[in-house]
Amino acid sequence: MLSLVIFLPLIGALGLLAIPRTQEKTIKLAAFAVTMVTFLLSLPLWFGYEAEGEQLFQLANLATWIPSLGVEYSVAVDGISLLLVMLVTFMMPIVVVGSVKSITKRHQEFYCLILALESFMLGAFCARDLFLFYVFWELMVVPMYFIIGVWGGKPRVYAATKFFLYTLFGSLPMLVAVVYLYMRLRHMVEADPTLVLSYSLDAIAQLELTLKEQWLCFIAFGLSFAVKVPLFPFHTWLPDAHTEAPTPGSVVLAGVLLKMGGYGFLRFAIPFFPLAVQQASPMMYFLGAFGIVYAALVALVQTDVKRLVAYSSVSHMGLIVLGIFALNPDGIRGSVFQMLAHGLTTGGLFLLVGMLYERRHTREFKDFGGVAHRMPVFAFLFIVVTLGSIGMPGLNGFVGEFQIFLGTFSVSPLTAIVAVSGVVLGAWYMLLAVRKIFFGELTNDANRKLVDLDLREIVLMTPLLALIIFMGVMPAPFLTKMEASVQAMVETYAAAVGR
Repeated sequence: MLSLVIFLPLIGALGLLAIPRTQEKTIKLAAFAVTMVTFLLSLPLWFGYEAEGEQLFQLANLATWIPSLGVEYSVAVDGISLLLVMLVTFMMPIVVVGSVKSITKRHQEFYCLILALESFMLGAFCARDLFLFYVFWELMVVPMYFIIGVWGGKPRVYAATKFFLYTLFGSLPMLVAVVYLYMRLRHMVEADPTLVLSYSLDAIAQLELTLKEQWLCFIAFGLSFAVKVPLFPFHTWLPDAHTEAPTPGSVVLAGVLLKMGGYGFLRFAIPFFPLAVQQASPMMYFLGAFGIVYAALVALVQTDVKRLVAYSSVSHMGLIVLGIFALNPDGIRGSVFQMLAHGLTTGGLFLLVGMLYERRHTREFKDFGGVAHRMPVFAFLFIVVTLGSIGMPGLNGFVGEFQIFLGTFSVSPLTAIVAVSGVVLGAWYMLLAVRKIFFGELTNDANRKLVDLDLREIVLMTPLLALIIFMGVMPAPFLTKMEASVQAMVETYAAAVGR
């Protein structure tokens, strides 16, 4: 079942190529059907995963792939990856429906790329073989590059190239580290003929790397993950990519793709290089806290709504890195929950900004004011999603933030205080944006012709809004799923560093 969920979108992408490109409506319906079926097939994974079972990794599929290298097709989910898999399958039907108006050319190619991207993201979250993970990790870049470069705004080629180069150069050191770990595995097997050459994550975790080796590999892996997060100072590709990407591209980028960096730190850096992580953690949560405040200050002076939301992503992802490198259950639990919350709220904000742009063809704050008079439903949805984004109690953003602050305060009270100040700044710039767009008088005549959301747009936002509220009021189902995995990760790390 897990393999079917991973590869169904890719199979669907190939199927779309058989539909004549002139049948645009059929292509859109087929793409939506594929993403919806993928989501429905992922529900048994959610209900079939036993959070209190003996095995952390469940629903596994294993097959020999490249036996001479010890590479296997090995996929499974634990409580952390399951939540992120569900985030992908939940968001992608929304992305497809949200692209109906914003994508006006090359529909067949666009939906093929979106479906292929879904498969690659799911594969990366589920991979239990390092080589398999790296393949999915690199493949994700290709569809996103074309989505930005073909369907983006006027400087789209610059933004797409910048995105591609950042991620490519970030991934090259990781490739070197992957090859190095393979050589270490070979030497270990040659020294002990009873062992079997395997690229599995469990086998790599058993390698006894020296502190120097751990540091070099952590830098190589960490650079790639830091670019993808993106963590300050590797964030400069993101505002351009978000601003120039089409609305569905921004939703995928913020909603899911940025989570790959945080997931990489959790799945690879902490288990494989614990001694290096222990020594690097003060630097990492300093960069996380600095990124929160820096991005918030930059967001305050933005004149473009979409660019402001892009910088808010940098700030939120800095908070997630902060929680991860607190290296305690509260911090890691909060970071995983915040990944889900950020995916929903920021994805929702990009959708709403896209709806406004479709009506006014501008994203400048100076062109708005008093929009709530003409679009009350839109204003209500935007305000609720914004409140979720800034961590309003009762909505999804609060739960993760609170746990991250608890985890961080126990290891560095000063860093936690700095992070809180950044979150306060975040509330300031987001509420300021709400005031500039929705309140005051209708001074711009073009805004008097604005039409409120239609039925498709309301239906599109309803599941997002429902989950934003549900996660804030009832976080237990999500926290329960990840609890055993978080505890096992922290205990394994503590044993490795001698805590």
